[in-house]
Amino acid sequence: MVHQTSPEAATLPAVGRSAAFFDLDKTVIAKSSALAFGRPFYRDGLIGRRDVVKSAYAQIMFRLGRTDEQTMARTRDFLADLCRGWRVDQVRQIVAETLDELIQPYVYAEAAELIHDHLAAGRDVILVSTSGDEMVRPIGALLGVTDVVATRMVVEDGHYTGEVEFYAAGPNKVVAARQLAQERAYDLAHSYAYSDSVTDAALLEIVGHPTAVNPDRGLRRIAAERGWPTLEFRHPIPLGRRLRQKPAIPVTAAALGVGIGVAIGLLAYGKYRRARAAAIA
Repeated sequence: MVHQTSPEAATLPAVGRSAAFFDLDKTVIAKSSALAFGRPFYRDGLIGRRDVVKSAYAQIMFRLGRTDEQTMARTRDFLADLCRGWRVDQVRQIVAETLDELIQPYVYAEAAELIHDHLAAGRDVILVSTSGDEMVRPIGALLGVTDVVATRMVVEDGHYTGEVEFYAAGPNKVVAARQLAQERAYDLAHSYAYSDSVTDAALLEIVGHPTAVNPDRGLRRIAAERGWPTLEFRHPIPLGRRLRQKPAIPVTAAALGVGIGVAIGLLAYGKYRRARAAAIA
């Protein structure tokens, strides 16, 4: 599929004080950030076999795009109860030790380039994710992003209580984005937002430059109805390799490359068909 971009997304002009809000899972990285750490959590005894099965099922639903608000609420309650009694420092240590293996290879090159472009244009970039703050913040650091909106759990004496302080999903993402805009005087009309999920449609609506990235069926329909740009990110690449190979795949270049690739493929196939027909004749 050819990438569709708007002139604004390609040139990223800096206008006033603005921000770019990025959903994380399937927008910036090609997997679920929360579920990616299931294996090391199991290895370190934080979760059992039954929890692994439940997490695997949630991962399948995630990949199929079946993450409606009811499913997300059940996942929230499951994860909140699951982490009851965990030590916060142990979770942070596991994330730090496994980040390079479990997350870095799955960062979309196109997303990393787009984040870089927004930062270079003078915008604040905010990662907005339903995953826990302890997971999202280190991922942001990999990308040079210091601002995150993520789920926060209640902590007492260095342990999770099993209660949720702030659940960064659906309408709550909008509340957090508007609060940041008010505190920092962002002009939302000149701000950007990127997401793959229909559950983030309300977040996309509040900015002047919404973009659907790898959209699920619901968001694809809304984007088509409202004329929002749609991007397809398809190149996960370790950040270390991306930096060594700069310039990486920018959004516009990726779109051009896909288009040229399709054209070359069609021309080659046409030549093959003509040669075959001549040989038969």
